[in-house]
Amino acid sequence: MAENRGGRRLRLVSYGACLALVSLLGLAEATVRPAHAGGTLVHFEDPRFAPGTIVVRNGERRLYLVVGQGRALAYPVAVGKRGKSWTGQTYVDGKYVTPAWIPPAEVKRDIPSLPDRIPGGAPNNPMGIAALTLSGGEFAIHGTNRPDSIGRPVSYGCIRMHNDDIADLFQRVAVNTPVVALP
Repeated sequence: MAENRGGRRLRLVSYGACLALVSLLGLAEATVRPAHAGGTLVHFEDPRFAPGTIVVRNGERRLYLVVGQGRALAYPVAVGKRGKSWTGQTYVDGKYVTPAWIPPAEVKRDIPSLPDRIPGGAPNNPMGIAALTLSGGEFAIHGTNRPDSIGRPVSYGCIRMHNDDIADLFQRVAVNTPVVALP
């Protein structure tokens, strides 16, 4: 579950809002970033997925944004730990900058010492700098305060990305973007 600093759910869907996010995060439109940031253009031919679809391949620990013509942007991700990863189809239902985090009941049950709410921007907030919430549950694609977790099965079902990568993906997708998670 994500919310903005003021406790209200914030939806950013316009191109101008995405540019504002890029500016807010201090990213120039054509900056040189670390090798893991911004996605890598890769060969991706799967006729099931239209351009603009986010495809998560849990087994590969990769997220793909299909761009078309047999190509996609690939990002390394952390996925759900054993028994916690999800597969299926959904869509992005919200976009949030520096979201607060409210631990889902299952996480709170497993780690009762967690606070009921961790403010956005706090060092112990696991959501990172931005989040794309997914319809139909308590899952999100979000940044992380634990970059060492990327490439591993560690979450309760959320898809974690490097903060630079979620900033890049955030500006490329809109609310209602289809998301498909595969084993």
